[in-house]
Amino acid sequence: MLLAQLLAQYQPQAVLNFAAESHVDRSIHGPEDFIQTNVVGTMRLLQSVRAYWQGQDEAARAAFRFLHVSTDEVYGSLSPTDPAFTEHNKLEPNSPYSASKAASDHLVRAWHHTYGLPVLTTNCSNNYGPLHFPEKLIPLLIVNALAGKPLPAYGDGLQVCDWLYAKDHCSAIRRVLASGRVGELYNVGGWNEKPNIEIVHTVCALLDEMRPKADGTPYQSQITYVTDRPGHDRRYAIDASKIERELGWKPAETFETGIRKTVQWYLDNPDWVAHVQSGAYRDWVQTQYADTP
Repeated sequence: MLLAQLLAQYQPQAVLNFAAESHVDRSIHGPEDFIQTNVVGTMRLLQSVRAYWQGQDEAARAAFRFLHVSTDEVYGSLSPTDPAFTEHNKLEPNSPYSASKAASDHLVRAWHHTYGLPVLTTNCSNNYGPLHFPEKLIPLLIVNALAGKPLPAYGDGLQVCDWLYAKDHCSAIRRVLASGRVGELYNVGGWNEKPNIEIVHTVCALLDEMRPKADGTPYQSQITYVTDRPGHDRRYAIDASKIERELGWKPAETFETGIRKTVQWYLDNPDWVAHVQSGAYRDWVQTQYADTP
């Protein structure tokens, strides 16, 4: 098996599992891929890593770590007055995507408790930043705005997420890998709760400043409300106190600094955007936003 061969060849001291089918919208249209990748795939990875880890000497086994990267969506949805998710919240996933990720979280926990595999799990909030595939909200807004296309906002646009700059997420993972307690969960968030429509307006305002339209009209004129997706969670919010308290980590970027860097990157890298917008991507956008006027 390829995984076993790679582990034997490279002898890693840690394995980080970022691999996942993502995007709730895609999971609604095709849930089976999410079960195969996020659930079956995680199990197969755990089995290969366990066999490799058990074959190491005592010192290597003690130093080894398996870090599983998960999401705040496994916790379900919050009301406007609920406290933010902590590591003690029970898992109440509401979409095929979040259900598949919650299942993978349970598998990682089980492999720790049953086999002793030294695991760590992080549950992060919405990531954004450079190199983000343009089916996700922020890059989709930038790409559509520049192309003169509608800027889709689901329902009333008041769904709330916590936004985490991708580079901050990476620094948190490094910190957890280096110093996290084996078997523990760590929530990773940006302390940036914002409704989706505010994200749309922020991106529009930055583009008005950084790449104004030739006719002088504001990008907000392209905002179009579309039918909400089924079962859309109303609010996600991460309490990232534990990782700051125990490991001394907190995000370096505010949303204001991170979103400006993100918009600038997309303005500076149109060739990358054009390259990833394949025919398959265009077909997906047409399927997802078919009811956009």
